[in-house]
Amino acid sequence: MHVELPRIIQGGMGVAVSSWPLARSVALRGQLGVVSGTGIDTIVTRRLQLGDPGGHLRAAFDAFPLRDVAQRVWDRYFVPGGKPASAPFRSKPVPTLRMSSALLDLIVISNFAEVFLAKAKHTGQVGINLLEKVQLPNLASLFGAMLARVDFVLMGAGIPRSIPAVLDRFAAGEPAELRIDVAGADKGEEYFARFEPQRYLRDGLTRLMRPKFLAIVSSATLAMTLARKSAGKVDGFIVEGRTAGGHNAPPRGPMTLDANGEPVYGERDAANLEQVRELGLPFWLGGGFGDARGLDQAAAVGAHGIQVGTAFAFCEESGLMPEIKASVLQASREGRVRVLTDPYASPTGFPFKVVRLASTVSEPEVFAARERICDLGYLRHCYKEPDGTIGYRCPGEPLEDFLRKGGAEADTHGRKCVCNGLVSAVGYEQRRRHGDPEPALVTAGDDATTVHRFVRPGRDSYSADDVIDTLLGERSAA
Repeated sequence: MHVELPRIIQGGMGVAVSSWPLARSVALRGQLGVVSGTGIDTIVTRRLQLGDPGGHLRAAFDAFPLRDVAQRVWDRYFVPGGKPASAPFRSKPVPTLRMSSALLDLIVISNFAEVFLAKAKHTGQVGINLLEKVQLPNLASLFGAMLARVDFVLMGAGIPRSIPAVLDRFAAGEPAELRIDVAGADKGEEYFARFEPQRYLRDGLTRLMRPKFLAIVSSATLAMTLARKSAGKVDGFIVEGRTAGGHNAPPRGPMTLDANGEPVYGERDAANLEQVRELGLPFWLGGGFGDARGLDQAAAVGAHGIQVGTAFAFCEESGLMPEIKASVLQASREGRVRVLTDPYASPTGFPFKVVRLASTVSEPEVFAARERICDLGYLRHCYKEPDGTIGYRCPGEPLEDFLRKGGAEADTHGRKCVCNGLVSAVGYEQRRRHGDPEPALVTAGDDATTVHRFVRPGRDSYSADDVIDTLLGERSAA
């Protein structure tokens, strides 16, 4: 089946920043709308506990092919009328190597619902963004998205060589495996997560549409490796520069920090676009292309188009809390937005873009006051226990827990709970002891400094349409 390639890809940002309303708005304009699959099971359980505002999840659950699975998830988490504002959200299980059927059901239907809602009542294209580093939920997430006929899968933050073959197997209704990184494993010892799709393939459904796979890379070397050595077909690349939001690739060689405490990048860290072009696959450029010149700049080096995240992150349709968007827009107008490439914030060890905002964990006093807790677990690392079993630890968890599990204290310095912080940034913050809300963490690219340019005169916000109009050169930037 021929799939028209978009010129603009809306970035897959954060936990539900790239929400289904945003992806749908972009897809309606003939571009690629992208939802974020990372952590979407947490978001769906909390939407249900808020009473399913707007009734959107009810529509998605009704469309899920397994009525009994949908009903069990609904009954477990739905709160008619919504929970009291001061009450904590009911917790959900954290991902593990051998997950229960209840957690697998939740991950599958959550990804299905987000893609289904983004694709509802139009023929535009929708993709899903996942992180290779968040390994444990990825198989169930991919399958759920494919059940909803997702058009593209975008994945970075690692080397996703196995993903194209997983898509092939799921499309054929076959089981798939992913090798899982386990610290302390013996030489030659491998661990795998496995997903069996047969449980969800009923009523004659045996094959699924295979989405196109776009790998997010930072170098030509990685692009060449994926093009030549992946199991299965890579359909294209998004070449993402260090100014993009979220996780950035670390600089080549030893980590050196500048006077602001940010990693120092050099010429060796810029992707060789000529080598990427010679691979003969379509590619898009991401990071710093969110203006009217972006498409022309991309075309000049042979790219098919651009990926834009930050401009969409602060538009009306994104999942960020309205007060966060308003604060960043005001700061952008006044020239005081600060985006820090924090080398320590993420438990993954990758540099992570953090927007400096009052009352968020970007501020030292908020970070210091926050009680360390790891109750979502998406960025936990697997490790081998002395008895041979698999354990899970995170540099952002309580220090004594991390040390007890064999972690090094040096690995915990400056580590933030990215999982909880990003969930809070989209308005689903957990209530802690004494009813205190979990503080937010906001990520964005360097273009956050100028997002006010999308706001039309006489308005104080802007839409996804405003961004697309600017990118396509259909009006002058405000």
